[in-house]
Amino acid sequence: MSEWTWEYEGYVPGGERLRESLCTLGNGCFATRGAVPESRAGLLHYPGTYAAGVYNRLESTVAGRQVVNEDMVNLPNWLPLRFRPRFPDGATGPWFSPDTRHLLGHRHTLDLRRAVLTRRFRYQAHGAGVLEVEQVRLVHMVDPHLAALRTVVTAEDWTGEIEVESALDGDVTNSNVRRYRSLARHHLVRMHSGASAPDTAWLNCRTSASDIGIAMAARTVTSEPATTSEIRSSHRGVVHRLVVPVGPGRPAVVDKTVALHTSRDRAIADPLGAALDRVAAADDLPALLASHTTAWARLWRGADIRVPGEAGRILRLHLFHVLQTLSPNTADLDVGVPARGLHGEAYRGHVFWDELFVLPYLNLHFPEVSRALLDYRHRRLPRACRAARAAGRSGAMYPWQSGSDGREETQQLHLNPRSGRWLPDHSHLQHHVGSAIAYNVWQYCEATGDTEYLHTKGAEMLLQIARFWADGAEYDPGTGRYRIRGVVGPDEYHDRYPDADRPGLDDNTYTNVTAAWVLCRALDLVRRVPAWRREELFERIGLDAGELPEWEEVSRKLRVPFHQGVISQFDGYGDLAELDWDAYRARYPGIRRLDRILEAEGDSVNRYQASKQADVLMLGHLFSPAELHGLFERLGYDLDDATWRRTVDHYLRRTSHGSTLSGLVHGLVLARARRADAWRYVREALEADIADIQGGTTGEGIHLGAMAGTLDLVQRGLTGLETREDALHLDPVPLPALSEYSFSLRYRGHWGIGVRRREGEIEIEVPESEESPIRVVLAGRTVTVAPGETRTLSEDAGESQT
Repeated sequence: MSEWTWEYEGYVPGGERLRESLCTLGNGCFATRGAVPESRAGLLHYPGTYAAGVYNRLESTVAGRQVVNEDMVNLPNWLPLRFRPRFPDGATGPWFSPDTRHLLGHRHTLDLRRAVLTRRFRYQAHGAGVLEVEQVRLVHMVDPHLAALRTVVTAEDWTGEIEVESALDGDVTNSNVRRYRSLARHHLVRMHSGASAPDTAWLNCRTSASDIGIAMAARTVTSEPATTSEIRSSHRGVVHRLVVPVGPGRPAVVDKTVALHTSRDRAIADPLGAALDRVAAADDLPALLASHTTAWARLWRGADIRVPGEAGRILRLHLFHVLQTLSPNTADLDVGVPARGLHGEAYRGHVFWDELFVLPYLNLHFPEVSRALLDYRHRRLPRACRAARAAGRSGAMYPWQSGSDGREETQQLHLNPRSGRWLPDHSHLQHHVGSAIAYNVWQYCEATGDTEYLHTKGAEMLLQIARFWADGAEYDPGTGRYRIRGVVGPDEYHDRYPDADRPGLDDNTYTNVTAAWVLCRALDLVRRVPAWRREELFERIGLDAGELPEWEEVSRKLRVPFHQGVISQFDGYGDLAELDWDAYRARYPGIRRLDRILEAEGDSVNRYQASKQADVLMLGHLFSPAELHGLFERLGYDLDDATWRRTVDHYLRRTSHGSTLSGLVHGLVLARARRADAWRYVREALEADIADIQGGTTGEGIHLGAMAGTLDLVQRGLTGLETREDALHLDPVPLPALSEYSFSLRYRGHWGIGVRRREGEIEIEVPESEESPIRVVLAGRTVTVAPGETRTLSEDAGESQT
C-alpha cells in the first residue's frame, strides 16, 4: 500500500463491518458506508447512508418503562446493484454474492487522494466462465447531493448477457448497533416510488416524527444499449432492471448516479423535485470523477499533515474521515460534531463534547467550518438557558448529548451487554460540556481574529456559560471556598458516591478548574468589549453588571481537592478502595470497559479508584503548563512540576482506557510529563480505529474526536502551538517516533503558512500576500515573519532567515 491508499485483500466476512466503516465515503453533507452494493443489512453487512442533521424521535418500551430516543436516521439505501449471467435460452445464473459464490480474488482499495473506493474481484460464474468485475464509487465533494457507482463486468471466455438490477431500497431500519436492537428503529414512513424517465427511478419518504422529507433519484445508464430496460416500483423501493450484452473485449459498463435531497436543504421547492432535477443535470461519471478529484486536491493542499512512515499513513486516514464528516460543505448546514462521524449509528449520531478535540485542528485550516459548528451551539443557546432555568439556575446549561433542537438527548437507561441489565444513565450530569463550548469559542476567535464573532454570538454563549457556573457554585463557610456539587466528570465511570441515594459528585477538579477558566475569559471579554457594545450585549442576555464581582470571586475561590500529594479527581476520591488491577487483567482478556465487568459481577466501579479515561489529566491536554500553573495560582494552589508528575503517575496506574480519547490525552500529556512512555499511548490513539481496539465498536462508526485529536496532537501537542496575544506561540516537544512533520495553516488572513520541524529546528514559511507580518514566539524569543519570507528557528537558541 502507498501512503495514499488503504487496501483490503481477500473477502473476510467477519471483518466486513469494520472495513465498511473505514471505507465510508462522504462530503460533509451525507456519507455512505463502504458496504458491497449487492448486500443487504444483516449480521455481516450494513449499507448505511446518513445525512448530517437528519434525526427522528421514537418511543420504546425498555425494562417496563417508556423511553424516547432521538436517532440520526439510516436513510434509504442507494447502493443496491446486483447482476447475474443471462443465457441465450432466457435462463439465468444465480445473482452474484461474495457470501455464496466462489471468489478467485477480491480487493478493496480506498484512494484517499481522490476519495474513491474501488473494488476488484474475479469469480467463477455458473455456465459463464470467469467474470472479472471492477466497481468505482464516490460521494461527490463539489455537489454535496450527488453520489455515483460504476460497475464494469468483463467476461474472460464467454459471450452472452448480464442482467442487472439497480435499486433504491427504502426497507431499512436503524440496526447498526446490536445493543439498541430492542428499541424502536423504524424511522421512515409514507414511502412512494416511481420512474421519471426510462433511465431514472425515484423514491420519496418522510421521517415519522420530525417529518423531514427525503428523496432519492437514481439514473442508471449503460455503455452499450440495453436489450431490456424496465423500472418496477414496490411498497418499500424501486428496481431498475437492465439486460446488457457482454463478451471478451466487450465489457458491460453500468453507471449509477444518485441525487439525495431532504427538506432541510436550502434553495429547493421540494426534495423529490430537487433530486430529479439534479440527477437529470448531473455530468457523466468521468466528468463527476474529474471535478470530485479536483475538489479533494484543494482540500489536501490546505489540510494535509505530512509525517513519515506508518504514523503518517494513519494520520492521513484520520484526516480523510474528518473531512468527509466536516468539510467546507458543512459550513452551510445547521449541524454539530457527531461523535461517530457520519459512519454508523453508535451514540445515535448525537453531538457530545467531541468538538473540543476537533475544532483546534479545523480552526487553523477551515475556520468557516468551525464557525458553523459554533453557530449550531448558538442557535441552541435559548434551549440551554431554558434547561438552566428548569434546574433552578441562571445562564446556559448545555446538554451532554445534543441532536436536532438542543434538548438533552442522553438516554435515561443504558444496556450493559455483559449482564443484560438496563441501568440508570446519569451522564447528563456532565455539565463540563458547557466549558468545552466556551473553550472552543475562545480558541476559534484567537486563531482567526474574528472579533465580530467574539463580541456577538461568541460573547452570548461565553457569558451565559460563565453565569451558569457562577450561579451553581455554593459558598462553603468552613473552607472559605466555592463548591460545585452533583456533577459527573469526563471519567464517566463515577456517577455517584458508594451507597449514595442521589447521583453526582462534588468538586470534580476538571469541572471546577475549567469553570474558573470560563469565568476568567468572560471577565476578560467584558473588559475588552467596547462600552457601547458591552451595554448592548448585557441588554441582549439580561446580564446585570452587578453579577461580575461574584464571577471574579468564584473564579479565584473554586475548590480543588487533593489527597496524598496529588490532585483528587473529585472530593472523596482518595477515600475509595484500590482495585486489584492485576487480578482483573488475569481474569479477563480486556478490561477497557471495567464498569460493565464490575456491574456484571454485582459490584460497582463507583467504589474504586478506577477511571475510564483521562479526567484530571484532561487539564494537561487543554492547557499549556504555564497556563495551567497560572489557573491553579489564581485559585490559590501551588501546582509545581513534582505535584503534576505525581498526579499523572497516579491516574496512569488507575485508568482502564475505556474510551478511544484516553490514549490520545495520555499521549499528549506524557509527551511533556514523561516522554519515554508517551509513544505507547500515541500509537494506541493512532491505531484505535484501524485495529478496532474497543472490540467491535468501530463497525458502529469511527471515533471522530479521537481521529481529529491525533491531528491536533501533531499540530498543537508536539509543536506546543498556541494562538494567543496576536501571535503564534511554539514550545516543541521532541518525541523521537514523530520527530519530523510538516503542515500548513490558515491564520489571521494568511493562507498556507508552512510549518516544518526537523532536527531540532522549526521552519516557518509565510506565502506572498497583502496581509500583515505574523509574530512567532519560540523559547522566549519573538520574531516577525513577513509575507514571502521563511525563517528557520532553532528550538534551543538563535534563528536564521532564508
